[in-house]
Amino acid sequence: MSAYPTLPSDLIPADGRFGCGPSKVRPAQLDAIADGAAIIGTSHRQPAVKDLVGNVREGLSALFNIPEGYEIVLSLGGATAFWDAATFGLIENKSAHLSFGEFSGKFAKASKQAPWLDAPQVVEAEPGTAPQPSQLDGTDADVVAWAHNETSTGAMVPVTRPNTEALVLIDATSGAGGLPVEMAQADVYYFSPQKCFASDGGLWLAAMSPAAIERIAKIKESGRFIPAFLDLQTAVDNSRKNQTYNTPAVATLLMLANQVEWMNDNGGLDGMVARTTANAEALYGWADNHAHATPFVAEPASRSLVVGTIDFDESIDAAELAKALRENGVLDIEPYRKLGRNQLRIGMFPAIDEADITKLTSAVDYLLEQGVGAK
Repeated sequence: MSAYPTLPSDLIPADGRFGCGPSKVRPAQLDAIADGAAIIGTSHRQPAVKDLVGNVREGLSALFNIPEGYEIVLSLGGATAFWDAATFGLIENKSAHLSFGEFSGKFAKASKQAPWLDAPQVVEAEPGTAPQPSQLDGTDADVVAWAHNETSTGAMVPVTRPNTEALVLIDATSGAGGLPVEMAQADVYYFSPQKCFASDGGLWLAAMSPAAIERIAKIKESGRFIPAFLDLQTAVDNSRKNQTYNTPAVATLLMLANQVEWMNDNGGLDGMVARTTANAEALYGWADNHAHATPFVAEPASRSLVVGTIDFDESIDAAELAKALRENGVLDIEPYRKLGRNQLRIGMFPAIDEADITKLTSAVDYLLEQGVGAK
């Protein structure tokens, strides 16, 4: 028997998955795995799987309306592997970073630990705030980097080239597909598919500019040691053949391809941003008018459209609220573990419906009325 109240049926979201990665998967994506069962267990060097990779690359090119000369590149390992790959294959001598949370800080740390690179320039901002790209104006670094969306805190930073000749690398892991972007403002816009694209992890994908591809080739030709798994030139060469260097998870690609098709069929990136904006307005509007809750990111323009972080005052135990909601099928809204705040963190990705965000907020109010979380 549950220790928590049972939510009335009209307050239970149609889909209770609000995690910030892995995120809600649409049923059609799972159907796509069954429909594509004939190619699971077949060679990724043969046309069937290569055509699937090609569909993903073409679909992403359309979704992001990539400029002429840009290419969609993919490989295995997720964004964490990409940070290491970038230290080997994209940063020539020095990088500069905006660090404003766990994940934007991790790339800066990887660059700092690479003994063949100069110490990076790191502009730090407190969690819950968002630095601006202009803070990197005039840097002598050859790569500048930040996260489009800081998944740990729910703060977003625009993709705008600073006044520098450096390549612009954007970690779009949780933002790609749900935040607006003009791709010409970035040289490498990289992401994993388990957030807005509602697939499984294990891949990284990137829209790369001609300048970035040229840099990769230059460093490769310099003779720098690059581990085979992290060789970006190998990733570029294989992507042009619609394949990956290592064997990919075909089920992940099937889910990803279906999501990209759904996105393009439902208004493209503009349509997806409209969905996340509606979700964000519902969540932040509720919190702004709440007696016990407030958005963690104080500046409205910096509040993420895809990851909402809501603080509760000292009279409420947010962890108890999360437990009660989990007992009622509302999942994965606990705060980022290392942030240690009395808050809920709520995914608002394109697959999530505004009606479910509204039901979630009403469910929180109901539980508070029942005394759940009261200290």
